[in-house]
Amino acid sequence: MRILLFLATNLAVILVASFTLRLLGVDSYLAGQGIDYGSLLAFAAVFGFAGAIISLLISKPMAKWSTKAQVIESPRTPAERWLVDTVAELAKNAGIGMPEVAIFPASQSNAFATGWNKNDSLVAVSEGLLHRFNKDEIRAVLGHEIGHVANGDMVTLTLIQGVVNTFVIFASRVIGSFVDRVIFKNENGHGLGFFVVSIVAEIVLGILASTIVFWFSRRREFRADIAGAQLAGRGAMINALARLKQESEVPDQMPDTLQAFGINRGARSGLAAMFMTHPPLEDRIAALQNAKL
Repeated sequence: MRILLFLATNLAVILVASFTLRLLGVDSYLAGQGIDYGSLLAFAAVFGFAGAIISLLISKPMAKWSTKAQVIESPRTPAERWLVDTVAELAKNAGIGMPEVAIFPASQSNAFATGWNKNDSLVAVSEGLLHRFNKDEIRAVLGHEIGHVANGDMVTLTLIQGVVNTFVIFASRVIGSFVDRVIFKNENGHGLGFFVVSIVAEIVLGILASTIVFWFSRRREFRADIAGAQLAGRGAMINALARLKQESEVPDQMPDTLQAFGINRGARSGLAAMFMTHPPLEDRIAALQNAKL
């Protein structure tokens, strides 16, 4: 969930910035009578990394808003007290600051962690997970999410996204300029063809380049599983993954919206596999069973 929220926010930031820069005439100024590739690359890098960093900085409020997560300021029930205390214990053992703890309304079993640094993070779990998982399994899931925070996955993701953004911004403008001059025969600066084509190219390239981020996400899931096992026990982590796998095989309990987060009924192949945020659950269970902790 945190990956998809980050990517959606990043794409929105980049597109808004692109429209604004076009309205201000920055693209036309950079191009002049032809593309200055050095200036364009510097421009792409500055705005590419700026977009990724802005997405990281607003990741927590965006996650709270989009999932309707309610932060537990003062526990009202024994379950909420146990949840906060467990997160505090796991965070201390992982060597990070106390995250904000939240519950979001969803019948599916789900959880996520986000935040711009290890000492200013958010860990959220769904109501469905709290109702159906036992305490050992919930503890393992929390350990997994805290593992993401402790491993600095969001910061690393931001650096990768910055590089991806740079490529997308640079390539989309090169494509737009080429189409504008070769197909629309515009030799006097950039015309409408450039602006339309570069925006379309930016969206398409942004979606395709996101496969790099998805690949990174899949690799980090294995590390987060190991962190969850180290913090909560290998058996509990495997049981939690097995419970998710069991639920994923029940159509009514694992709808397409959750499959979109990479938790699915079976391994995908080909192009679809490139857009998975998580590896197949059976692969994660097997990897954890064979891992040296």
